[in-house]
Amino acid sequence: MSWGLKNRVERLMKGGRTVMLAVDHGYFQGPTTGLEDPRKTITPLLPYADSLMLTRGVLRTSVDPDLEVPVVLRVSGGTSILKELSDEVVTTSIEEAIRLNASAVAVSVFVGSEHEKETLANLAELVNEGERYGMPVLAVTAVGREMARDARYLGLACRISAELGASIVKTYYCEDFSKVVNGCPVPVVIAGGKKLPERDALVLAQNAMAGGASGVDMGRNIFQSSDPVGMMKAVRAVVHEGARADDAFRLFDEGQAARQIAR
Repeated sequence: MSWGLKNRVERLMKGGRTVMLAVDHGYFQGPTTGLEDPRKTITPLLPYADSLMLTRGVLRTSVDPDLEVPVVLRVSGGTSILKELSDEVVTTSIEEAIRLNASAVAVSVFVGSEHEKETLANLAELVNEGERYGMPVLAVTAVGREMARDARYLGLACRISAELGASIVKTYYCEDFSKVVNGCPVPVVIAGGKKLPERDALVLAQNAMAGGASGVDMGRNIFQSSDPVGMMKAVRAVVHEGARADDAFRLFDEGQAARQIAR
């Protein structure tokens, strides 16, 4: 692994832990609830994010160029919720990622799907290009509607991603999650998935960290919260300070009440 690649990974995961803010949903969902105005959503959350995962279009239009938070650039796409999601291509080059000063690129892999081979080839090709320029690749283990999110399947998808050269893998939390982590030789971060009640999302983060995750990459559970900044702070407490979910939720609840009084 080159110094540049190691340096970029370290920027994303200081001390081996990270809270990523995922705001790339629009590339296949369109104007997702809470992301209708990306700039309005992203700006107040930036001080609390270890990295920002988004597309080049939103980066260019909705984030100021004095950004100090590392960027994970979404580089796969080409499909929408109206079609087969696994039929993705690489939409952005490594050279473009470098021009945008990204610290990593992200690509979805759909193991077990109709287009499994093509998505794994996308990952492999990006790893090859990334090695040339010192750019890490984050593999997102996307799961089809009909697939079970269990340790056997997610462990398979994560291990294949690591075997193909991904520097970091993003996956879902599941029962026996430690088996997924133990079978994957690169850091694993969990996806927040669909919006949950705030305490449930914090329990998810707590359990994932206890199972060996290196952090979280949350989107909807942050920006669709009744208090996105407060939720971001609570998630950080769980990931970086080892706070229990109940304690972090208490901080969230108290902060939300204080902000309501201040208004």
